[in-house]
Amino acid sequence: MDIILGIALVLAGFYMAWNIGANDLANAMGTSVGSKALTIKQVIILAAIFELAGAVLFGGKVTGKIAKGIVPIDLIIEINPDIVAVGMLAAVLASGFWITLATFYNLPVSTTHSIVGSVLGFGLICAYYEYIAFSVIQWTVILQIILSWLVSPLLGGLLAYIIFRIIRWRFLSKSENVSKTERRFITFQIITACYVAFAHGSNDVANAIGPLYAVFDAAGSSGVLGLNLTTTLLLLGGIGIVFGLSTWGYKVINTVGHKITELTPTRGFSAELATATVVLMHSAYALPISTTHTLVGAVIGVGLAGGLSRVNLNVIKKIVTSWVITVPASALTSGIVFFGLAQFFL
Repeated sequence: MDIILGIALVLAGFYMAWNIGANDLANAMGTSVGSKALTIKQVIILAAIFELAGAVLFGGKVTGKIAKGIVPIDLIIEINPDIVAVGMLAAVLASGFWITLATFYNLPVSTTHSIVGSVLGFGLICAYYEYIAFSVIQWTVILQIILSWLVSPLLGGLLAYIIFRIIRWRFLSKSENVSKTERRFITFQIITACYVAFAHGSNDVANAIGPLYAVFDAAGSSGVLGLNLTTTLLLLGGIGIVFGLSTWGYKVINTVGHKITELTPTRGFSAELATATVVLMHSAYALPISTTHTLVGAVIGVGLAGGLSRVNLNVIKKIVTSWVITVPASALTSGIVFFGLAQFFL
């Protein structure tokens, strides 16, 4: 593999990780800031610890799914390994560009949708050039992933709704000092914020480094500083994600933490516990789930527990619209970028 292409892939992977931190991790941690359980600075410190832990300790399964579970990479490598390198570079750049655009407009989009759409776009380009047959793209896996996207916000919303209803029945309705009870839940929400960061790292780091793993593994690359390839890339992704949160995450944190519904420590705790549980469950089954979908669904579920009027439907409409167009927009952009890069590297 050309050294320039290799360097470009590493930089693109870090750029993608930075975007994930600025958008995806920011929306996952936004509930803690919205409820005033944590400041942005405290969220960054906790994320630096637990996001990295989730990425390194539990991120390998989903990474493999993104790397080789959508497009039959091994078949393309037999034709020309550089095609895979250029295709994955195009996928990461296209995905990163779309997330940058969404973050600029304060929209919490799914980085999972973005990278899956981009990798699929590369696969369709390969089918167009007859490198592979259209039928060998893993449509069953793609269907499983899409179904998980539909189920995750519903599960997150239902679980958050149940948790908050129980808290309200068991603690808030029987409390003589609701404000004091809410303050007690700040400690619990700090714990669930750590849980969310760990779960996010276990699943979404693959969105940044999965395509890189496919290329460097095919090239026979090893890791650095005595670490194997998987651990090296997981660390790269984890560090990039934390950097993105710390430099640009405030925009999406503001949307999720303040604009969807009113958040208190009990509400934030309910949303985070539900989100982290659903995401970690999917990580165990190597399914690249959308943390964004799950978290927004959970925040809506908490809001609905107080009545539909507690949810800002206009904000929800904008968010859902951005979700719908993410996959086709990413796939199309990936194809366009591939055509451009192919002129230089193929």
